[in-house]
Amino acid sequence: MNTVRLRLDLAYDGTRFAGWAVQPALRTVQGVLEEALATVLHLDHLRVTVAGRTDAGVHARGQVAHVDVPVDTWLAVPGRSSRSAEDVLVTRLGGLLPPDVVAHRVSVAHPGFDARFSALRRRYVYRVCDDATLRDPLRRSHVLWHSHQLDDEAMDAAARALLGRHDFAAFCRPRVGATTIRTLEVLTWQRPVDGPDAGLVVAHVQADAFCHSMVRALVGASLAVGEGRRQVRWPADLLAGRQRDPGNVVVPALGLTLEEVTYPPDDELADRAERTRAIRSAEDVDSLRRDPDAAVETC
Repeated sequence: MNTVRLRLDLAYDGTRFAGWAVQPALRTVQGVLEEALATVLHLDHLRVTVAGRTDAGVHARGQVAHVDVPVDTWLAVPGRSSRSAEDVLVTRLGGLLPPDVVAHRVSVAHPGFDARFSALRRRYVYRVCDDATLRDPLRRSHVLWHSHQLDDEAMDAAARALLGRHDFAAFCRPRVGATTIRTLEVLTWQRPVDGPDAGLVVAHVQADAFCHSMVRALVGASLAVGEGRRQVRWPADLLAGRQRDPGNVVVPALGLTLEEVTYPPDDELADRAERTRAIRSAEDVDSLRRDPDAAVETC
């Protein structure tokens, strides 16, 4: 069957979702989106592939996904409308999706595009409020309220030691499966002086991909340093140990937002996807050879 691949640019509030991936009897972003797409396109079922599978409660402002649909179905989308199929589909999805999911754009993907494997990097932001006078109830589901004053400079210093390509097994939920090797490109802590995040303690986290709960575990280690309970070198010691430490708490999901997924130029998409699959496959084999209990990738 001839198909056309569509790119979907999405945003959602993760508060009332049990994560991205479809789960029996649970409300998930993938489930809601696939149901709406199937209804609009008059298809029995279709499967959406996402750039990064977010955990329960995690939000997204810049999520990307793709879906393959029959060519005939795609050509029939505009009907009698003079508008493009892309615009018509966005409008129809807007009428079916719940208010906590928005499809901002739909476009025909360039040949070779894969929402997951073509991605160069994912960028997350985690927001913490450690000042009771700044607590905003209107943002309660998107900012972690923290009861202790934090030393953001110490947190930032600790974060710098984690940058680069490492085995992040100490910061991933252990499950049999895939590699925990990742390239952490950015991990910074700042306290903005203006803008909507003024006064908050904000982490910017960017990597080629992430393991299950990796960002929230990195934040948990940083908060322990910021509270003064741990030394600045502690997160680096955890990384070197390559084992989960029960003293490192995985922070709640509500403060975490997927802000952006970055892709290469169109003529490099297919090559990027092929190379990513090859790298992940090689790392998965090596990871299982070294440690049969390595964590599975859920990005």
